[in-house]
Amino acid sequence: MFKVKNTILSDDIATAKFACDLPRCKGACCVVGDAGAPVSKDEIPVLHKAYKLLKKELREDSVEVAEREGVVVGSAKAGYEIATVHEQECIFVNYDEQEVAYCAIQKAYFEGRFNWEKPISCHLFPVRLKRIASFDYANFEYVPKLCSAACEKAKKEEIHLAEFLEKPLVRRYGEEWFEEFIESCKEIRLKETDAT
Repeated sequence: MFKVKNTILSDDIATAKFACDLPRCKGACCVVGDAGAPVSKDEIPVLHKAYKLLKKELREDSVEVAEREGVVVGSAKAGYEIATVHEQECIFVNYDEQEVAYCAIQKAYFEGRFNWEKPISCHLFPVRLKRIASFDYANFEYVPKLCSAACEKAKKEEIHLAEFLEKPLVRRYGEEWFEEFIESCKEIRLKETDAT
């Protein structure tokens, strides 16, 4: 584990190689699992706004779930998550011609129709954050079914998870934090190389 300001991170966040390979995984992180993406209380109003904007573009199943259960499910005690279809697909998932899952919110963001890219937990995946007291605890959640294609691609292209997640990490913590984080990652990689 290593610490950057008020964030405790697992060493594999520094050492793992990871770069999304959408044509191969087909957006599996948005459709595989037993729960929706975790969201913070602050993100709930934004997700409701996104749903209003995108309702007509979402799949029929997604709209049915959102109208019946809500856009976000859970509680302050248990935590909040985006509602899912059949406890798997995020309600904001759509599919392109190649059957690759994509986020309708992110698509609207890239098209300039919405001013928020997606929940931070989605943006940071496969890193998951857990807030305890005044600290964030960050872990790399390697799920072979979801992550193997991304790890294979990253090994070929020499892309570390830490650098791959620059945009969401800066979004979450700021540039200064990210610079300190990258320096720590390089030190950890150096120690790992020296030990082998």
